[in-house]
Amino acid sequence: MKILLLGKNGQVGWELQRSLAPLGEVIALDHDNKELCGDFTNLQGLTDTIRRVAPDIIVNAAAHTAVDKAESESELARTINALAPAMLAQETKRLGAWLIHYSTDYVFDGNGDKPWLETDETGPLNVYGATKLEGEQFIHMSGCKHLIFRTSWVYGARGGNFAKTMLRLAGERDSLSVINDQIGAPTGADLLADITAHAIRTVQLKPELSGLYHVVASGETSWYGYANYVIQHALQAGVALWITPEDIKAVPTSAYNTPAKRPLNSRLDTAKFQTAFNLRLPHWQDGVTRMLIEVLERGK
Repeated sequence: MKILLLGKNGQVGWELQRSLAPLGEVIALDHDNKELCGDFTNLQGLTDTIRRVAPDIIVNAAAHTAVDKAESESELARTINALAPAMLAQETKRLGAWLIHYSTDYVFDGNGDKPWLETDETGPLNVYGATKLEGEQFIHMSGCKHLIFRTSWVYGARGGNFAKTMLRLAGERDSLSVINDQIGAPTGADLLADITAHAIRTVQLKPELSGLYHVVASGETSWYGYANYVIQHALQAGVALWITPEDIKAVPTSAYNTPAKRPLNSRLDTAKFQTAFNLRLPHWQDGVTRMLIEVLERGK
């Protein structure tokens, strides 16, 4: 089996290089590749690459994820998040291959407090969410065999993430203010990569599972709760910090004036995915703990 992985240097893409390796030959590209094009602003180059490689599976881990920046560069965000996936879907259909694509809870408006179902009405609040939704729609309309995984609050041990930012600030300041009215589930890039590999194996035998799924870690928390967990773990591990969890102040989203509006309810119902693929999604604290152990050990 030949797998074309796009966005190999992102948090999820990095983990996918590991998880996909046992499945077959993996051709992994990013935007700066020389021989083959992995640049999502070069749609013709991407098309030529797909036709040259002729993969059995295309895994798209590339996206314009700078949520605030997308507000001022909407055309670029649309090219990367919508038009490029549309082209990938058309080429996937032509090849009779599979397309694996990642989307976001930002396709919803964030109202209420119930976990979102795949069938719930969408209503993105910002350019990022709107372009990701458009990308989903293009893939669905193409008729190609596909898996779209909506996820949220993705982190990885490699690169920057919320936990690392909290640890850095806790070593520099004597107090922190963190949002407490956005609710979701921190989800590890390694978890997403592992379930992707499992799902690819499964759909080879059950192509009827093609479609849209919500995939996040179990449980829920706020950014405030997430920060508390990170700081508490670091202190227990003997890390010298200026603050304790008591020094973290809970504030509403309205305390921060950002270009892009954020949804308050980022809960996603994963029952459809867990049933279809016979998998159990672990609690968010399990993955965050593993990530913190790795990050803190690396920092010694």
